[in-house]
Amino acid sequence: VQLQAFGGGLVQAGGSLRLSCAASVRAFSRFALAWFRQAPGNEREFVARISGSGRTTYYYDSVKGRFTISRDNAKNTGYLQMSSLRPEDTAIYYCAADLNYGSSDPQLYSYWGQGTLVTVSS
Repeated sequence: VQLQAFGGGLVQAGGSLRLSCAASVRAFSRFALAWFRQAPGNEREFVARISGSGRTTYYYDSVKGRFTISRDNAKNTGYLQMSSLRPEDTAIYYCAADLNYGSSDPQLYSYWGQGTLVTVSS
């Protein structure tokens, strides 16, 4: 499984960005997807996850109501729509995949993309 995350950039506080995670894998719908982020000097933290079917999602408290995770299994792509961005959202964002759904622990995800940088200016 290969994942490629893209869509990051520089945005002002209050703005929006949509990240994409393109997967090269057969049976993409078997894999749960998640987004994590890592700010300088911090550990990698969970942001959101979505089941293989797309019917179940879960969010980190600080992004609830602002971020939306989704996927298009026909396109082998996952998304993270980010709105009302804050300077504290600045980080490298990573997408991850695993056959098992339900974890917020990055160590339990088998496949990772390379990360895309999101910078939110105040």
